[in-house]
Amino acid sequence: MQRIDDIAAKVRRAERIDDTEAELLWRRAPLWLLGELAIAAKRRVSGDKVYYNRNFHIEPTNRCVFNCRFCSYRRPAGSPEAWDYTMDQIEEIVRGKQGRGITEVHIVGGVHPEHGLEYYTDMIRRVKALLPEAAIKAFTAIELSYMIRKAGLSVEAGLRQLKQAGMDAIPGGGAEIFDDQVRRRICPDKGSTAEWFEVHETAHRLGIPTNATILYGHVEELRHRIDHLRRLREQQDATGGFNAFIPLKYRNFGNPMSEIGEVSVIEDLRMLAMSRIYLDNIPHIKAYWVMYGKATTELALAFGADDIDGTIDDTTKIYSMAGADDRRPTMSVDEIHRIVRAAGCRAVERDTFYNEL
Repeated sequence: MQRIDDIAAKVRRAERIDDTEAELLWRRAPLWLLGELAIAAKRRVSGDKVYYNRNFHIEPTNRCVFNCRFCSYRRPAGSPEAWDYTMDQIEEIVRGKQGRGITEVHIVGGVHPEHGLEYYTDMIRRVKALLPEAAIKAFTAIELSYMIRKAGLSVEAGLRQLKQAGMDAIPGGGAEIFDDQVRRRICPDKGSTAEWFEVHETAHRLGIPTNATILYGHVEELRHRIDHLRRLREQQDATGGFNAFIPLKYRNFGNPMSEIGEVSVIEDLRMLAMSRIYLDNIPHIKAYWVMYGKATTELALAFGADDIDGTIDDTTKIYSMAGADDRRPTMSVDEIHRIVRAAGCRAVERDTFYNEL
């Protein structure tokens, strides 16, 4: 059997590891070694830089046709906690962000049972008209697949319409876990793994960059995580369109899987480090500070992450409703710089496409 030292030497030489080597490293390598290997891999890509942007979120609704067991965000119609913004309300949100140097508008929400593709293209056009200097990163692959199929279009035709309306990039949400058996346990009625990949592969072909995610720390096993990473690595080999990978930690407040609990910070760091080590062809690993909290995010920068997302400005509820530490997430540019500097790195502002500003 291979030794940890042999696999570590392979990683240091920037050679690709296979699934068996990844499992051995993940299970048996001491945390300090994973950190060392992940930092070396990160430095080959981005040196001492840690990226951030000036962004905010629009979450148009938390009504959803799907009812995922891990979700703390969805509310049924008629619930006092449900919302469904009008276009006027969305425009009001955007006007409130004008003049702040915003470079990205991130739009995700529930998969609304009534809204069609025209509703979303109209939304993008209105946002773009008010913030023409900002890139619009919009809609998970599951949202996109639903709205495009509802319109009776092919994925390519639907994405072309959205791109023409002003959609510049696609976030990575909706991936959850690619394994079908696990998916049936945690989100049985949700769009499939095949749908997720069809949207991202088509987007890459059309020149629309995307991100990728994993939801970890619930009922999945290590083999499911590695399988998930392998599928992403293979897709990136084929199309090269993923900008960043974001490991998303399952948070257990207020959902039907609450009894599972949450994994430790140590497990979070192992997840981040192995993501950087294994995904040798995806440029950036993001430690999403809203999910981890600011203290763990600082630690993450010693385990391969080179991006922490952005200023947010208290515009997302997806993780705060699931019990994240910060119930009103916002970070100033000065605070981002302090966190990154404390980790011995250099904060660099970027746009959606990782052009340095």
